[in-house]
Amino acid sequence: MWVDLQVRQAMERGDFDDLPGQGKPIEDLGVEHDPDWWVKKLVERENIALLPPALGLRKEDAELEARLDAITVEREVRRELEDFNRRVVETRRQLQGGPPVVTAVRDVDAEVAAWTQRRTARIEAQRASRAAAAEASPRELTWWRRRRTRRDRS
Repeated sequence: MWVDLQVRQAMERGDFDDLPGQGKPIEDLGVEHDPDWWVKKLVERENIALLPPALGLRKEDAELEARLDAITVEREVRRELEDFNRRVVETRRQLQGGPPVVTAVRDVDAEVAAWTQRRTARIEAQRASRAAAAEASPRELTWWRRRRTRRDRS
């Protein structure tokens, strides 16, 4: 009775108005109980991909250039490529079932050269866009620059 009173008062105050999942149906557990329900919910909620190693490497190979472009130091790019190549070789050596490993190892020096070209082009494009933005709208002088320009005029 006391609990019902507390819930009723909380409802009147509006404590339950903006809860997540409001108005959505409660998912039932189904006919049989699944002991791994929490793992499945975690995978669904966190978008975790559970792929065989060969498919995981294919996916990683497709996204490797974007990951390398986020790195700013050549030493780190080399380390990332060497780690990728090591995992490809290790996966080829394992005799587990699943699809075959068709992902090729990357030539580290060629990939670093391509990364350097992409990075240089990206930096030049950023400089050009900054220069165009600076020409389009002149910067307002800060108080320090205003003071220096007044003093230089005198």
